[in-house]
Amino acid sequence: MTDQKQDDGPGGAPDHGDENKLIAERRGKLAALRERGGPAFPNDFRRTALAGQLQSAYEERAGDWLDANPTRVSVGGRMRSKRTMGKVSFADVADRTGQIQLFLQKDAVGAEAYEDFKSWDVGDIVGATGTLFRTKTGELSVRVESLRLLVKSLRPLPDKWHGLADVETRYRQRYVDLIVNETSRNVFRTRARIVRYLRDFLDALDFLEVETPMMQPIPGGATARPFATHHNALDLDMYLRIAPELYLKRLVAGGFERVYEINRNFRNEGLSTQHNPEFTMLELYLAYADYRDLMDWVEKAIRGLADTTHGSQRVTYQGREYDLSQPFRRVTIEQAILENNPGVDPLSLRDATYLRKLCERLGISVHAHDGPGKLQIEIFEKTAEHTLIDPTFVHAYPAEVSPLSRASDADPFLTDRFEFFIAGRELANGFSELNDPEDQAARFRAQVARKDRGDEEAMFYDADYVRALEYGMPPTAGLGVGIDRLVMFFTDSPSIRDVILFPHMRPE
Repeated sequence: MTDQKQDDGPGGAPDHGDENKLIAERRGKLAALRERGGPAFPNDFRRTALAGQLQSAYEERAGDWLDANPTRVSVGGRMRSKRTMGKVSFADVADRTGQIQLFLQKDAVGAEAYEDFKSWDVGDIVGATGTLFRTKTGELSVRVESLRLLVKSLRPLPDKWHGLADVETRYRQRYVDLIVNETSRNVFRTRARIVRYLRDFLDALDFLEVETPMMQPIPGGATARPFATHHNALDLDMYLRIAPELYLKRLVAGGFERVYEINRNFRNEGLSTQHNPEFTMLELYLAYADYRDLMDWVEKAIRGLADTTHGSQRVTYQGREYDLSQPFRRVTIEQAILENNPGVDPLSLRDATYLRKLCERLGISVHAHDGPGKLQIEIFEKTAEHTLIDPTFVHAYPAEVSPLSRASDADPFLTDRFEFFIAGRELANGFSELNDPEDQAARFRAQVARKDRGDEEAMFYDADYVRALEYGMPPTAGLGVGIDRLVMFFTDSPSIRDVILFPHMRPE
């Protein structure tokens, strides 16, 4: 008996009563296997070929050629379907490269083995040895000489017509999602290609890949609420890092002029289609460069990724086509606010009283101690950020919200900082680094004052980092790129959970 066409409950989900019955039947089959003696989960079968490689290597070979040139192979994988018809049966077996059909004849494999096969279930993992041939319909297949059950699957796969329809189940049981959804598997293959491209790109520019601490006594490098933990042996409170920035810049001060890291950051914030508390960042630092060099680099890298993942600089995301071959727009924070808030007085954009009233009209909640720079960002995020659909660099961020960025020589209210947006969301943040130790110490003190007033995302004072700057850090530009959001764009994924193998979720 097979259970591929199980009864479904509402919405195409398996009925739990029927599912439990099928699980019980499969456990019974496993018990019978154990009673027969020998290993129930053998580990001595070895493949000599993979399904996708066979399909590729022999796609041009006709059946007559295969008959005249017998090719014996051993293939193994998960049985995705089976069809029994008297003394002849078929099964489709999938491995990491693709799928191939098995053709079984009772006389060829033996009566006992054939009867065993008829009792196996879709989802079981099998190994088969035989010769390649083409069926009457032209499908490349393996004419099986011997067949073994390697792993008894105790749970039925989702019905092939409905698939794994429930999105939450796909995230919670990613292993099932990957078994049945080729689209999901391709998302994570593309993710690996994106990370590999970025590594190759940077390595070719003489960057050094490094690893910095994920548990830190002082969380720094960004304004975010950290996760706290405790080291028992040292009796020391520690934090999961919110960014590797301050450690990477210590390395620049130490003489590593081009460094990068691709790894996890942790921020104790809410979950959404764009946010996961554990996420992957590329962060890099380049001495003797500024934020404008990084904008050029981002534009070049985005186009290279488009060519790598799509073979074209036209990419479709959520039904909209993006032409990445066109120059990316560059606009200041204040310009973006004015464009999206008609009637705002451009001469009052740094007047805290005026901005506070504007926030009140827009329904933006602000704190009494927020200055004009923070108020500008609140207005920008509420009214302008979601309009940045085409690739756009937004630059000239206020110093008040950029405690690690170098102040603009022309206008100290601003910093030499940008963020890169596409499809209405931020993908990258970069700036010319602040390397004046006295200015940095003053900004840390201002952050501590914000924390004392209740801002849980404000930075700590990092005395050791200030000391590193006092030894001297060359003029430097730094960049952080959200890998998860980048993968979302290039895989046409609407949610960050679609591109993280095991996203965080509430307990079941």
